[in-house]
Amino acid sequence: MNAHLFPLRRAAAVFGLVATLSLGLTSFARAVDIKEVTSPGGIHALLVEDYTNPLIAMRFAFKGAGSTQDASGKEGTANLLSGLLDEGAGDIGSADFQSKLDELGVSLSFDSSYDNFSGNFRTIVENEDAAFDLLRLAVNEPRFDEEPVARIRGQIAAGIVANEQDPQTLASKAFRNTVFPNHPYARPAEGTVDTLNAVTADDLRAFRSKTFGRDNLVVGVVGAIDEATLKRRLDEIFLPLREKADLVAVPDTQPVTGKRDAVTLNLPQTQIQFALPGVKRDAPEFFAAYLANHILGGGTFSSRLYQEIREKRGLAYGAGSYLTNYDHAAMLAGATATRADKANESIEIIRAELKRLAEQGPTQAELDTAKAFVKGSYAVQNLSSSLSIASTLVGIQLDDLGIDYIEKRQGLIDAVTLDEVKAQAKRLLSVDPTIVTVGPADA
Repeated sequence: MNAHLFPLRRAAAVFGLVATLSLGLTSFARAVDIKEVTSPGGIHALLVEDYTNPLIAMRFAFKGAGSTQDASGKEGTANLLSGLLDEGAGDIGSADFQSKLDELGVSLSFDSSYDNFSGNFRTIVENEDAAFDLLRLAVNEPRFDEEPVARIRGQIAAGIVANEQDPQTLASKAFRNTVFPNHPYARPAEGTVDTLNAVTADDLRAFRSKTFGRDNLVVGVVGAIDEATLKRRLDEIFLPLREKADLVAVPDTQPVTGKRDAVTLNLPQTQIQFALPGVKRDAPEFFAAYLANHILGGGTFSSRLYQEIREKRGLAYGAGSYLTNYDHAAMLAGATATRADKANESIEIIRAELKRLAEQGPTQAELDTAKAFVKGSYAVQNLSSSLSIASTLVGIQLDDLGIDYIEKRQGLIDAVTLDEVKAQAKRLLSVDPTIVTVGPADA
């Protein structure tokens, strides 16, 4: 099920681990043989055949079918649906469906984001016939029986109530409302207790029926399966879907900048988040912007924000920034948490580092370090397992990067110049950021 839209960024892989693993994985990345497969029914997928283990992994996504499609007053529909597709399907009830998954050793899960609805599936080859049939039923014939709907709804609602005074949850809510006011991205993807209670089984059926189409479907498959077999499986699973999804149009938006919002909460720490304009994933300057952000706050231990806030002054356990790309918005955002009496000092440090990088740009040494990390960590994060490769294949299609993206990615990064990174740092970081805090009033 879906996580919060703007969580505090976790630390990336430790550089030593990246250095240890990247040599072998980078050579593997170069060896990945991606095949384009189209079934007789017109279902398209990317396939990497791998017979090292008798396993098949599949990741698929319905583009645009995320929580932005939730009806007003019924926010949380997509998230609730993601928890129910494996809770009984066809003539198999919830308990028996779960038992069959366990007996066959099948891993099946679904998740929703603001933009997309996705599924993860993995099976051993020995049980693939029965396993794929369970997947077919889950996608096309979910039951939405009263007991599992009430149970999953209750679990989500309990989490919402438990988080009502959680500082990160409150910061995320205030951040969304400030940065994307009156836009579907401002709505809570998990909904509220009231909106969840308004969602009926018929609403879930209608959402699935309207948003799951063959035209907005992308599929990535990795494992011990050949093209002919995959073509047959694709038609079995996805051909029953409607030809074209019936999606509600979502407007493009820009993050609001130059605002300041403070949520009062009696805590020893103050959560700080900031937002700036981003860059679209298909923009030619994307990697220059990506590297600029890595130097600012995306590189954990090596980033300027981490060094200035954590290492030099000990104001926080961590501080970082990230580029966020949605179908209808792009943003550079960042976060930290510090003692309440040090909140303003931390904010001023963030502002100073934004200004310094915007005006002076990075050094060549910083750029070289950023390039090495970004290239080396890619295989660890995206090509370390069959399911992670399948997810990468789906991401390549969602972002329309091309079948040769893995092969050409390193060259694209190497080609970025210091002047290009300086230009993007100036463009993105010269804007007055929106800053949202959650903490004591006197901070």
